[in-house]
Order: sequence, then C-alpha cells, then structure tokens
Amino acid sequence: DSIYVNGATLNNLKSVDVRIPIGRLTLVTGVSGSGKSSLIRGVLRGNIDRFMSSPTLSHHEEKFTDCSRISGLDRVSKVIEVDQSPIGKTSRSCPATYTGIWDEVRKLFASTTDAKVRGFGPARFSFNTKGGRCEGCDGQGVQKIEMNFLPDVRSVCEVCHGDRFSKDTLQITYNRHSVADVLKLNIKDAATLFSAHPRISKKLKLLDELGLGYLTLGQQSSSLSGGEAQRIKLVSELSKFRSDSDVQRSKEIDKTTLFILDEPTVGLHMADVEKLIEALMRLANSGGTVVVIEHNTDVISSADWVIDLGPEGGEGGGHILFQGTCENLAQQRDSATGAALKNLH
Repeated sequence: DSIYVNGATLNNLKSVDVRIPIGRLTLVTGVSGSGKSSLIRGVLRGNIDRFMSSPTLSHHEEKFTDCSRISGLDRVSKVIEVDQSPIGKTSRSCPATYTGIWDEVRKLFASTTDAKVRGFGPARFSFNTKGGRCEGCDGQGVQKIEMNFLPDVRSVCEVCHGDRFSKDTLQITYNRHSVADVLKLNIKDAATLFSAHPRISKKLKLLDELGLGYLTLGQQSSSLSGGEAQRIKLVSELSKFRSDSDVQRSKEIDKTTLFILDEPTVGLHMADVEKLIEALMRLANSGGTVVVIEHNTDVISSADWVIDLGPEGGEGGGHILFQGTCENLAQQRDSATGAALKNLH
C-alpha cells in the first residue's frame, strides 16, 4: 500500500516518480537545493490540499498540478505538517491547554465534593473565561505596564500573585493541590499526581517519555523552544491512539493521516534527536504515514524507506538517485547520503 507521485516537475524536479509507503516512516534526503521540499511540500502536499478542498471531484477526474498523476490520495484522511512554530498564538497557551490535558483536569476538580457543594462546574477552573479566574490579570498571572517609548513591562499580578485564579477557586483542591498548584507542577510530577486518571496520565507519560518531563503544565508557549513545541504537537497526535488495540484498528482502516516534517532536527541536542526519532517511529507504528525531509544521519538510519534526490543542488539536482531501505542506500556509490550512512556504520 503506497502513495505514488508520477512525473513531478515543480522547480528543478526532472519529471520524477516516487513511492511513499503508507503507514511507514519515509525520509526524503539529498543535498540542499536537490528538490526535497519541492517534491513533498510543493507537489505532494499542494495536490492533496486541492484534492481535499474539492471533495466533489474524484482523484481520477482532478487535474494534478506540477505532476502527471498521484495515486493513493483516497487513502489519506488528512495532512498534518508538524513544524517548530509555537503551539499557541496567545500568551495563555501552554502544554496543558494545547494537549487537552487541562480540559480533563478541570472536569476532575469540578467532580470534587467541595466544588459540587459550591456549584462550581469545569468552566470555573478555566483561566481563559470569567468566573473563576483572577480578574486583576484576566487569568494570565501577570500584569502589563505600558511604558512610553520603551517596551512594555510585565510584572506578577498583585491580586493573585501569579496564581491566575480567584481565592474562591483556589480553595478547591485535589490531593491537597489547587488548580494553580497543578499548573506549577512539572510534567513528571503531574504524571504521578494523576496516575489514577488514564485520560490525563497517558498524555503526561508520553510527554515525559519524549524528554519533556521538566516542563511545567502552565509554561507559556512563547518560552518553549522550537524542538519542545514540535514534540508537544507529536504527543498531541500520538495520544489519539489510546491503546494497542486502537493502533491495530487504525492499521486495518483504509484511511491514514499523512504527517510532514521539514528538517525537524534543526537546533536540537543529540539527546532530543533520539526522543524525536522515537516519536516519529511511534506515529508510523500507530498507522500514520510519516514523511520527513532531513539531513541528520541518525534519523535517516531509522527510516523504513528513503527517497534520495540529487546529485547536486539547483539545476544539477531534481533527479531520484535512490528509493528503498537505508541499508541499500548505504551501498550507493553515487549518493552523498549513502556515503554518509556507510561512514555511520
């Protein structure tokens, strides 16, 4: 089962044909300017976006752009491009809200006896809506002071002292923790606190396993590095597969989610690269089709399938030098990627 792109000609691509196995980790390699992004982000993603935006047309009737044909698009349910951009567009966004953990925590606090007696529902424990949040800082924990001719200054809220919530809300506790205490916990400790609640603990354990256990649940998204944001996005997708049986069912269903990553190891420490590889392999093992444009040999050597472009950049590129397993790529004499893999072993 594969997606086939035939006759791709965007930019410097020389009418190339490629195969992308469904439910596998595919690496697209080659020197800079060899046509990797043109092939994956331009031709493949560009056509899938058009195909999905016009559901009345079948892929047989649709006119493809920058290629003669793509087969297997009917197997793709959606496309997710996982980049290193921030996980939220506002200062309120944090790992707890982005992953959906906070929705479950709010329900848990609302289910306590004290909350029921006071008539507090889940909305009471949101720092984004009026009711339970601190109105002195609108639930942000900090107040902004505008300075003439100088950048704005942010200081800890004088009303809640950074807790984000009103005093009444903070009186409700779970295992002696208020909602403000929970937001200040790091992910590793939070996983222990909520170990009896699978809907919360599963995501926390995934975050911890991918090396993010040191982050706090309420950490502002703007303070996260690109690599941290990227792994949080991957965990958000991984958590949708709740068990091994779900993974098996997802593989039996005809549809797959296509994940596209463009050089995800940029700026990552070697230890973080290992965590990223683990996340990518989990996605593929869960039935996702993962396509990664990458130069890092450690990531390449973990792939199920490799598409190598070249031999050079610009007009000297745009050719398919190799398609197959990384073991066979290491034997290719005319491939710079193959030579690098051979030296790795």
